[in-house]
Amino acid sequence: MANDDYTAQAGTADVHEGGPPPAEGGATTASSAEGVFEPPLGVGVEDAMRIAQRRDRLLAALTLTAGIGLVIALPFALKAGAEFFLPLTTALVIAVALIPVLEWLERRGVPSPIAALACILVFLVAANVAIAAILVPATDFFRLLPTRLDRIQSNLAPLLDLYSSLEKYVNRTLRQVASTPIKQPATAGVAAPSSILEFAATSAPAVIVQLLFGILIVFFFLSGWTGMRRQTITGRTSFDGAMATARVIQDVVDDVSAYLGTITVINVLLGIVTGTALWAIGMPYPAMWGGIVALLNYIPYFGPVIGAFLLGLGGLMTFSDIWMALLPPALMYGLHLVEANAITPFIVGHRLTISPLLILISLSFWGWVWGTLGALLAVPLLIIIQTVLGAAGKPDIAGFLFEHGTLVQQKSGRNRRRGDASDDQRETGG
Repeated sequence: MANDDYTAQAGTADVHEGGPPPAEGGATTASSAEGVFEPPLGVGVEDAMRIAQRRDRLLAALTLTAGIGLVIALPFALKAGAEFFLPLTTALVIAVALIPVLEWLERRGVPSPIAALACILVFLVAANVAIAAILVPATDFFRLLPTRLDRIQSNLAPLLDLYSSLEKYVNRTLRQVASTPIKQPATAGVAAPSSILEFAATSAPAVIVQLLFGILIVFFFLSGWTGMRRQTITGRTSFDGAMATARVIQDVVDDVSAYLGTITVINVLLGIVTGTALWAIGMPYPAMWGGIVALLNYIPYFGPVIGAFLLGLGGLMTFSDIWMALLPPALMYGLHLVEANAITPFIVGHRLTISPLLILISLSFWGWVWGTLGALLAVPLLIIIQTVLGAAGKPDIAGFLFEHGTLVQQKSGRNRRRGDASDDQRETGG
């Protein structure tokens, strides 16, 4: 009997030493089941929280370091692999812009492969018409450049005389101040550009391969878009994840297609108005100049400047009066200012408003990586990146560096309460 009492007391002591004592009424705590943080044995709650915070900051530091390395290495990889990445990215942007047309055809019972083929044919017809309206007349017009150099020089003679007079005045003034004469800058010879036909003949095979690759990418992307989107959404492990994925996909498609569609309509109208104005003043090839203005207007800030420069060169080649030669770029840039400051903000509104600083950074980055085509893709790629980051959440780098936090931004009180309510609803099964 005594041995039985001693055994029972020892068992009770072991229970008290190995874990927390039972609560009143015989109930035991189940903190792990309720999701409450349990510190390891022999470690206080504050020490355990401090260890967890250090671990999170270490992981955040490693993630930040890897992200910085990726950002530094990515442009060089994209530039080195431009023959692959440039047609791939261009094809994906074009395919995303054509998705609304694809879905419109599918809602009317057209099979996905046929709808994708129809979208590609429409795009190719529009692209070929634009190329025929711009490239062929431009080749004929600028072929006359060597024969028009005398006219350009005579038109620029007043400006050159003014510059020469200013240079002589500056040199004379500096010669009076300094004892040594000013050394005249040496003139450098410029090699004549190679033939366009020779350039096209040497680069044609690579261009044809890249065009075929891009067309195939667009076709297979569009033909499998519906199934790929469904699989991406249904493959999420939670309902919230599926809804977030569907929302991101739809936002990317809507924003990119809305931007490209709206800007295309505006640029075409700007090209038509510019071509009509140039035709009225007697500028040759007005359709070509309107197409050049419409194409370059896809590049914010820099495109209109390049268009004005080309029109100025064309005016100097065409007219014998300097003021008449400067009228075409003045007309073009005046129409661009009206379009950029009145028409586009009124039509686009605040939905597609992007920071000018981000546009300049994107133009500089993609123009450096991929040249002119990269500059054309800069704004659509910026829209895609902004949409994805807006849904996934931006890293809190400032909080990590200056507030001893992690890279993950804390949810606002409203979102946190919404997330807690959804978690409680899932736990209760309703």
